[in-house]
This record gives sequence, structure tokens and C-alpha cells, in this order.
Amino acid sequence: MRIDDLQQLKSESPETLPSAERRKFLKMGLVVTGVYLSGTVLSLTSVRDAHAEDVVPEVGKYPYGPHYSMVIREKLCIDCERCKEACVKTNSVPVYGFRTTILEKRRAIANGEHETIFMPVLCNQCNRPPCVRVCPTTATWKDKKTGIVMMNSARCIGCKTCMTACPYNARYFKEETRAVDKCDFCWESRLSKGEKTTACAEACPADVRVFGDLADTKSRVFELLHSPETMIWVLRPEAGALPNVYYVNV
Repeated sequence: MRIDDLQQLKSESPETLPSAERRKFLKMGLVVTGVYLSGTVLSLTSVRDAHAEDVVPEVGKYPYGPHYSMVIREKLCIDCERCKEACVKTNSVPVYGFRTTILEKRRAIANGEHETIFMPVLCNQCNRPPCVRVCPTTATWKDKKTGIVMMNSARCIGCKTCMTACPYNARYFKEETRAVDKCDFCWESRLSKGEKTTACAEACPADVRVFGDLADTKSRVFELLHSPETMIWVLRPEAGALPNVYYVNV
């Protein structure tokens, strides 16, 4: 593909590229990992390298077992908020709090019109969690077996340092416990009791949220993230947190 062809692409992020253009790159053995300067400069990498450890852990090198992860099929979200309602009910989230939310972003389309895209956001259960590094009392830690970033309200002194450190604004201060609260992939309310998925994933009518064990090669999360036609991105990769919540274009 010529430089002139690249400069004709006018997109704000990788997921906005036309499917025909993405297919052209895939045929060349490339995937788009970033779009800059209104589409005039693209960040490309080989399909083989796109699943490197800096995005998705290499097969057989998953740090945890099970390695719980969530795939967000962003373009399917209709903002019905059933995921949020299920989370509140399941995890006793107060009206002022949140463990997951849905952000909106607008992008320009043809004839000067715009479309709204809904983006679910939650704790990314990072492999290098900044919140854990800054906590002075070890009230938050990364579980050595599952990789889930946990909270112990009894240890929390309410300094809110972890809230400031979180790249995803995924924590809030719970007045009832006088401690910080966050998503734990429904570990306390569901997974530890034998359930196989999170409340938000189960409640979603559009199959936006796919939860599972990334170390299980037969799981949907593994299949989605290792399909050669899947474009994968994470939120705020520059933070170096190595999140376990992935966004895909399928």
C-alpha cells in the first residue's frame, strides 16, 4: 500500500477504519495498532506480533491460572445499562457508587453527521496495577492465583491514593464501609461460589461482555483474542498497566 493510500484514511482510532481497509492490511500480514494525526499516520505491526506480551500474553505464558479476562465487543453495546443494574444488585453497590460504567464517544461519519459509540469500562484487573503499588496498607492486592485485583475494606484507611493512581477511574469511596470499592470480576459474589461468569456479562442482552479464562484455549475469550481477523486494543496502554480487559472489533 502506497503512502498516498495511507494518507487518504481519515479516522480517529483503529476501530474506525473501514473494514475493507483493515482487510487490506491483514492480507499484507499487518494490523493497525494506532491512528494518529487524523489518520495521516498509522501505527502498524505484524499479525504475529500483534498478540505479543505487551498486548495479550503469549500462549502458554499466562501469569495466572485461571487467568480471568474480559473481552468487550464495543460496537454491539446499545447502552441499555442492564450490566450496571446487575452489578449494583449483585454487589450491593450504593446509588452514588459504581463498579462498571458506560462512556459515550462520538465520531464523524458521512455528510457531516455523527454517530455515538458506547464504551463499557470497569476495573481492568491489570497485570501491573498502579493501585497496588501505591497502597500504603496492602488493602488492595493482586491475587496470585486468579490475577484479580482485590480489596480488603478492613485494611483500607480511606486515603484514596489508589483512586488517584488508577488509569481507568474505576474506583470509588464507599461511605458505608469507609473504604474504597471496585470491581472484582464478581469474585466474592459469584465466582468464589461456583458461578462461571460475571453478573454484567450474564445480564448483557447483546453479548457485549465476554468473560472467561484466557489460559483456556477453548474459552471464548481465548478464541476472540487469537483470531487473526480480530483487532484488539486496550485503554490507556501508555500507562504500562497491562490490562486484562480487551476491546475488539467483532
